[in-house]
Amino acid sequence: MRVSPRLEFAIRVAREAGDLTLRHFGSAQVEYKANSTPATAADREAEAFIREAIRQTFPSEDIYGEEEGGSYSKTRWLIDPIDGTKSFACGVPLFATLLSFEIDGLPEVGVAHFPALSMTLAASKGGGATLNGEPIRVSKKRDLATSTFCCAGHRSFDRLGLTGSLVALAQECMATRTWCDAYGHALVAMGRVEGMIDPVLEPYDISAMSLIVEEAGGKCTNFGGSAWPKGGAISSNGIFHDELLRRFRCE
Repeated sequence: MRVSPRLEFAIRVAREAGDLTLRHFGSAQVEYKANSTPATAADREAEAFIREAIRQTFPSEDIYGEEEGGSYSKTRWLIDPIDGTKSFACGVPLFATLLSFEIDGLPEVGVAHFPALSMTLAASKGGGATLNGEPIRVSKKRDLATSTFCCAGHRSFDRLGLTGSLVALAQECMATRTWCDAYGHALVAMGRVEGMIDPVLEPYDISAMSLIVEEAGGKCTNFGGSAWPKGGAISSNGIFHDELLRRFRCE
């Protein structure tokens, strides 16, 4: 995979910011924002670090982040300093630092660094996807009975009336697991599971991951099958994508 200067920058900064979060891992004090979502000092510090790095290197480019907001322009950097803050606060190591760069609203560069796992997934548009510098590809499984699917928390499925669909899938596949947030999408990209169903998210949650999944040979759409996931996302190895759309009332 060819690593452009922009991707090289994103990988370095995501790793450095993610490593900052490890200083708080296992002892983070959780606060709750106005929308009732959790945040920690680690979230704020990591985002501030990434913002400053972008300003120093790409001073004219817009930034939007989970903690500080920003511009919704079509060309921008998207930051999720800790994707999986709930996991982070509970001492679960499946959280990630996400960073992407979009042009006309579509990701061109995407990085997901999992600091507690020493894993960095990266992709550029048309350039493939890697894990710690080595190419990755999605699973080639076709048999539902031997396949594994990830999902977000059960409450979001219940809120959207999709609990029955999730239970039905669980009864027919080998396993379903709530390895949620970016980690579920990462498992799809690495070929370790066949799909990830994620009903509720924000653009900074999925921008980097959608590109990584696609560049690994998979497919990532919203629940209506549109190419850019907004509101919710389904990632898959591509083989099961239409089936997942059908099962979750997305046709």
